Amino acid sequence: MKIVILAGGYGTRISEESHLRPKPMIEIGGRPILWHIMKIYSHYGFNDFVICLGYRGYMIKEYFANYILHSADVTFDMERGETTYHATKAEPWRVTLVETGEGSMTGGRLKRVANYLDDTFCLTYGDGVADVDIKALTEFHQRHGREATVTSVVPPGRYGALLTDDGRVTSFTEKPAGDNGRINGGFFVLNRSVLDRIEGDLTPFEAAPLESLATDGQLMAFPHDGFWRPMDTLRDKNQLEELWHSGHAPWKVWS
Repeated sequence: MKIVILAGGYGTRISEESHLRPKPMIEIGGRPILWHIMKIYSHYGFNDFVICLGYRGYMIKEYFANYILHSADVTFDMERGETTYHATKAEPWRVTLVETGEGSMTGGRLKRVANYLDDTFCLTYGDGVADVDIKALTEFHQRHGREATVTSVVPPGRYGALLTDDGRVTSFTEKPAGDNGRINGGFFVLNRSVLDRIEGDLTPFEAAPLESLATDGQLMAFPHDGFWRPMDTLRDKNQLEELWHSGHAPWKVWS
């Protein structure tokens, strides 16, 4: 099953970093968050990726063009013009990089990669990590027989919550889970028929396509109660960095 990753947005809410590179190339622990997302899928045996490029997409192309060079021992024979790689540590990935337009919306990007997709495929955003069981997610999709599955998550709280009684604080919880119920956490599984619901480049996938799927009873939610974090802001990035360096990053499901 192929994995589509949306990696073409501008990342304006984390402009401190994204003015230099695409948001999915912002590093956590010395590796782009895109790499972390791919490692999650690869852990469950999903290694065929289709990455939707847009803003500064050439940087993502250059990253993968040099991936083996940067991860292996290498000998350059200058006289013969030969390059030999030794002890390659590269993952078993097949990566297709597709230019989907700098101004395209999420639905438009997905429709532009239609020629690379099979009857069923996964889709996620290039800026969020989780300890989602991808195998269980895909099996859930196959069992229910609808057109689409979205992983539903409880958003993390951003502020401490307190309860008061006549001015006296009776309870305080540091950064509790969000109180607006479950939200779209990405990590979709979709049938190819979903592409027919996307009008064109300016269609956000989260608008008419998902709304019509829900109206038609064709959208199912896979509940995930474990770890999930988007990287929307510099604060989010720093928190993920701290988790990684603590040695206990919850999304690191691989060994």
